[in-house]
Amino acid sequence: MGKILCATRGGADSERTQRAAITLAKERGDELVFLYVADSSFLDNIAAPVVVDVEGELDQMGRFQLSLAQQQAAEQGVDAQVAISHGHLQIQLVLAARELGATTIVLGRPQGRFAVFDEDDLQAFAHELEAKTGVEVLLV
Repeated sequence: MGKILCATRGGADSERTQRAAITLAKERGDELVFLYVADSSFLDNIAAPVVVDVEGELDQMGRFQLSLAQQQAAEQGVDAQVAISHGHLQIQLVLAARELGATTIVLGRPQGRFAVFDEDDLQAFAHELEAKTGVEVLLV
């Protein structure tokens, strides 16, 4: 039995990715972990008095998104675990995959203006993840 690590950030694109990870976990009989990475690095150039408790807010948002993903999995008969990490997505995915013993990483293909990667960058990122972790990366 393997372990699927599914990176999620919420929204319609993430729901599609979560459904794919849930289906894969059911088909393979694998464990499933949803990961939310809270990255507040966008605040590095903002004056300190303006920043309230953004990391705390990001954590709360992440916990909410993860609870929705966990509920979606439970409705499909899959017992999913959740994890939150802090920092840059690329670094945290590698660390989480190693720490959790993931055998597969599932990443979505975000669409539209909020996409973090274009298709070429996403493919390169997936190959880099595979090289650094030795773990299968599936783009859904």
